[in-house]
Amino acid sequence: MYLYGASGHAKVIIEILEACGEQIEGLFDDNESVTSLLGYPVSSFVAREGNKLIISIGNNEIRKRIAERIGGEFGVAVHPSAVVSPRAAVGEGTVVMHGAIVQSEARIGRHCIINTGATVDHECVIGDFAHISPNATLCGNVTVGEGTQIGAGSVVVPGVHIGKWSLVCAGSVVTKDIPDNCIAAGNRCKVIKSIEK
Repeated sequence: MYLYGASGHAKVIIEILEACGEQIEGLFDDNESVTSLLGYPVSSFVAREGNKLIISIGNNEIRKRIAERIGGEFGVAVHPSAVVSPRAAVGEGTVVMHGAIVQSEARIGRHCIINTGATVDHECVIGDFAHISPNATLCGNVTVGEGTQIGAGSVVVPGVHIGKWSLVCAGSVVTKDIPDNCIAAGNRCKVIKSIEK
């Protein structure tokens, strides 16, 4: 397995892969001054000779751009302390971190981050490149659109639909649908700003 990106997010993914006994061949990063991370070599991007890759960059838009540019085969990293239902689906390039829970028939897209202690309950659908932040809770049948981030400690009640490329700020309580391309916050969560794409 290779990682693309050599910063704090990569450190967590390295430790997940180590805990799973996965061989880490090395890391790629566009910053040529970074030559190693946690003892693994870092170089500029080269062909990865058929090995799988995880894009270890927390920014959803950058992760999407890199995935579209380089293509190839992507891996999945699930920490051993995470609980992922055998009836759930986890897309390529996705990382499920320490203590996260993904329940029955949840569908997690490609290149997502299900962060530390996050809960994705039954039948949730998470779009590609989304990020469910630490300790966020998605109750059953929640939909999160492509590229959207659910902030740390937020709670989304059952059946809510959150659009694409939006941000739900940390600590929010989401009781109603949230549209595409906006920032929403609060208890009860409300749209506070549109995001220009």
